[in-house]
Amino acid sequence: MNNLYDKSITIYEAVQNVENGKYVMPAFQRQYVWTMEKIEKLWDSILQGYPISTFLFWHIDDSNTTWDTYFCDFMKQVRFNSTKRADNINYELRSINLNITDTAVLDGQQRLTSLYISLLGDTGIRPKSHKKSSDCQILTKLLVELNKNKINEQDEFNIKKYDIRFTDKIGKIDPTQFEIKNILKEEFKNEETRDSAIENAIKNVPQDSKEYARLLLQNLCNKIYVEKLIRYTEIFNMTQDDALEMFVRFNSGGVNLKKSEITMSILEAYWPSAKSQFGQLLIDDYAGFDSDFLIRTALMIYGDVVKSNISKQVANDLKNNWKDFKQAFKNTTEVLKYLKIDINRFQNGWNVLVPVVFCLYYNPNYKEYIEGIKSYIYRAIFFTYYASGTTGKLQKIKEYIISYDYQITSEMLEQISELRITDSKIEELLNVEKGSRVAGEILYYLSINWIKKGLKYQQDHLHPVERFNKSKPSGISTSEWVECRKLSNRLPNLQYLEGRPNASKQDISLQEYYDDMNEIQKKEFIENSYIPNTSLDIANFLEFYKQRKEILRNKINEVLK
Repeated sequence: MNNLYDKSITIYEAVQNVENGKYVMPAFQRQYVWTMEKIEKLWDSILQGYPISTFLFWHIDDSNTTWDTYFCDFMKQVRFNSTKRADNINYELRSINLNITDTAVLDGQQRLTSLYISLLGDTGIRPKSHKKSSDCQILTKLLVELNKNKINEQDEFNIKKYDIRFTDKIGKIDPTQFEIKNILKEEFKNEETRDSAIENAIKNVPQDSKEYARLLLQNLCNKIYVEKLIRYTEIFNMTQDDALEMFVRFNSGGVNLKKSEITMSILEAYWPSAKSQFGQLLIDDYAGFDSDFLIRTALMIYGDVVKSNISKQVANDLKNNWKDFKQAFKNTTEVLKYLKIDINRFQNGWNVLVPVVFCLYYNPNYKEYIEGIKSYIYRAIFFTYYASGTTGKLQKIKEYIISYDYQITSEMLEQISELRITDSKIEELLNVEKGSRVAGEILYYLSINWIKKGLKYQQDHLHPVERFNKSKPSGISTSEWVECRKLSNRLPNLQYLEGRPNASKQDISLQEYYDDMNEIQKKEFIENSYIPNTSLDIANFLEFYKQRKEILRNKINEVLK
C-alpha cells in the first residue's frame, strides 16, 4: 500500500529544489510543451490568487530505484519557436545521487518548469528562418507593467488582469516595467530590505500608479516567499512501474497519452533515432500499423512484455539487433502471404502477430513449422485469445515458444488452455451470429482460398433472414418454424459474399439464387460456400442447417489443427 502525504511549500522553495537537484523528472515524462502565453497566464493567475492545482510527487530512494533507473533534470533553458511554442527538445537521461535527489515530479512538470524558467532559467525565441538545431536565438524577458495607465482595457471575458508578457526588446525595457526574475534578488528576498527595494523599483512609476505598483510587487513577494502555493501529494513506497501507471492516469485528460507513447519517449532518450527507424519499418505492408506494435514486439523479444518497461538494456538490444528485428517482420509478411492472409486485417489486432515475429526472430526457418503458425493464428482469432489480459497471455505464449525450441506447433498450442481445441469451443463458434466480429473472421478464413484481393466482402445470409419474419411454409410445424427463426442468423446460415453480388442478391430465396447461376457458378458456389447436398427450399431449412453445420464443424476443426 502506498503512503500518501499532503504538503505545501512556497514557490521559492520549489524552484530552489529544482535548482539544487532535489527535484527531477522520471524518464517517461513528456516534453515541455507550454507556450509563452500560457506562462504569462500562469503568473496572472498566481497574482490574482487563483489556485494552480495540486502537484504529484514520487519519493525515490534505494527501495524503489536501481542503478539503471534514470531520470531527467528540469529544463533550465527553453527555446520557443517563432509561434512562441516550446521547441520539442528531448531531455537527457542521467542517474541520480540519492543523497541529493529524493523527489520525482509525476504531475506538474509543465507548471514547475514554467515557474523555474521564469525565475531562475533562461528563455529565448528561435527565429523562423533558423532550424531547431541552430543556436541562433533572441533572448527574452518576462515583464510585468507597473503603470496601471498603460494597461489596455480588457474584454470582460478575458481572465488576464495584469499586463504580464515576454519581450524580446531587451535593450528597450520601459522604466515602468519590472522583470519578474528580479524578485529573487537579495533585497526582495530579505524582509528587512523588501520595502525599500519595492520603493526603489517603483521610483519611475507615475504618482497616480505608485500605490498600484507597490501593492503589485508586495503581492508578488507574498506569492513567492510567503504563501505556500505549491500544494502537493507525495507518494512513498511506489515502484517505477506503479509510477508509470499513475503518470498515464494523471495525463488521461487534455492531450491524451498512451502508455506506449511514454514508453516510446523513453526509448528515444536511449536511442535518439528510434522514431525515424520505426518510420522506415512502418511502410508498405506495415503502413497501417503504429509504433505500439513495434514497441510491444521489442519488449517481447528483449524485455518484459508484462511490465512494459523500456530499460537501457532493452533499448540497446533493439538498437544493436535492428537488422534482425526488421528481418523478423519481413519474414512475418512472407508467412502471411504464403498462408494467403491479408496483413491489413491485423492493423487493429496486431497482438496476434507479436508471437509470430518473436518466433521468427529466433528461428527464421519458418517453412519447417509454418502449419503451426497457421494453427496459432486461426486459434488466436477464432477463440479471441487477446480479448483480455493481453500482456499476461503474450508472456505465457512466449514461455511456451521458448520451451519448444522457438517453434509454434499444434502440440504446443494444446498446452495452452485458451488455445486448446474442444468440442464446446467449436460449438460456440458455430453458434455465432451475423454481425459479430468472430463470424466475420470465421467466414473470411474459411473462404481464404478463393477470395480476391482488393474486393470487399460481407457477411450474408444464405436463406434471407427476412423470409423468417413471414408466415411459415407448408409442410413444417409451428414449433419447427420457431426453431428456424432462432437459427436463421447463426453461422450455418451465413456465407462470405463480395459486396456487389450481395447488393444485387437482396431478398432472393436461396433456391432462386442458385437456379439463376450457370453450371460453373453453381459448382463454385457449392465448393466455396460449403453448401450441403440437400434441398435448398426454405421448407427444408432445418435439414439444410444441420448438414451445413457439420460441414463447417469439420472445416473449422481442420483449419485449427
